[in-house]
Amino acid sequence: MAKPLASIRATTVLPAVREDIELRTDDGLTLVGELALPTSGRVAATLVTLHPLPTHGGFMDSHVLRKAAWRLPYLADVAVLRFNTRGTRSARGTSEGEFGGGRPEGADARAAVDFVVARGLPNRWLLGWSFGTEVALMHGAALDVEGAILLSPPMQRATASDLEGWEASGKSVVALVPEFDDYLRPDAADAAFAPLPSARIVPFPEAKHLWVGEKQVRAVLDAIVGVVAPDRSPLPTAVPAADVVHGSVEAAP
Repeated sequence: MAKPLASIRATTVLPAVREDIELRTDDGLTLVGELALPTSGRVAATLVTLHPLPTHGGFMDSHVLRKAAWRLPYLADVAVLRFNTRGTRSARGTSEGEFGGGRPEGADARAAVDFVVARGLPNRWLLGWSFGTEVALMHGAALDVEGAILLSPPMQRATASDLEGWEASGKSVVALVPEFDDYLRPDAADAAFAPLPSARIVPFPEAKHLWVGEKQVRAVLDAIVGVVAPDRSPLPTAVPAADVVHGSVEAAP
């Protein structure tokens, strides 16, 4: 007899091995975060996430990053590390230090990547959203990652030199650009990424900067997995109801 299926909804939390972690930066700060691993023990890819602007409400629990950690270890065998950059607070706690505008946060990104390297986690990618894309572009080319996925890149802080560094590295950069973004829309993305001509720019119809709504969340998580673990994409939209750890359960049609 087939197991009853439940649709994945905004509040659905799926099984993972979740661990509260601390990162230590090379300038002496302690940052708080969480590592979510597949219960299968198999890791197809590892996402090191970089959250939106903390001075405007961004933190490790920003909803796309939180839902990635809730879903992807189970659905795609993708490990997800989330953390608060310096001076940022969430329910997990407050990271030491003060917001630095992007350049000092390079030490934060480096500490996070060093952590997953030390854990032996494979196929490592940066996943930045908004301000997090700026941190990825400014610092990520020198880190031990395969590449970077950029959600809603504003392209306001990273310099041409930063982009040229990525181009010289030969690493992959994929930019997911919402049709109705507040800062950078698809028709302007080619010019913004001119110093990084190898970047793959993916326009997202109907999407906005904050990826609000389950339809957009599903689409963006599918796109992320399509880059880092393509054999796991597209993601299922329903799971056995018994596997739902938390959240309301609605029978799948």
